[in-house]
Amino acid sequence: MADSKIEQYLIEMMLTYQQIEKNLWLLDDEEHSLQGVAVMEADPLVIIRAEIMDIPKEKLLELYTKLLEFNANDVIHGAYALDKNKIILIDSLQYASMDFEDFRASLDSFSLALTQHYPILSVYRDKPASAGKN
Repeated sequence: MADSKIEQYLIEMMLTYQQIEKNLWLLDDEEHSLQGVAVMEADPLVIIRAEIMDIPKEKLLELYTKLLEFNANDVIHGAYALDKNKIILIDSLQYASMDFEDFRASLDSFSLALTQHYPILSVYRDKPASAGKN
């Protein structure tokens, strides 16, 4: 039996996850396009977060414009944000009033963003240095 409604909802959604520590779950569900998504209960909030990529060194204005466009037009729950040197996707819900539909809607939004936006955003990634280059 699940200890929290978060875990109960994860079970109801039949998602593959691992409880990392008390109040922290890591989703690794390829079937639902929810790989590397962390769900954390931080009273009074539930924080859902995924690291998308490192902030690249080039084309920043173009990339930030694209992220803001996604936030305005495509991301229904949550938003793209910057955290240190990472681009993340993040959402927060009130634990006390969160129901199954709220939780599922947030994860569905993440799944859609990770599936549709990642190929677009990945073109901005820094290219690895080629081997043997001096």
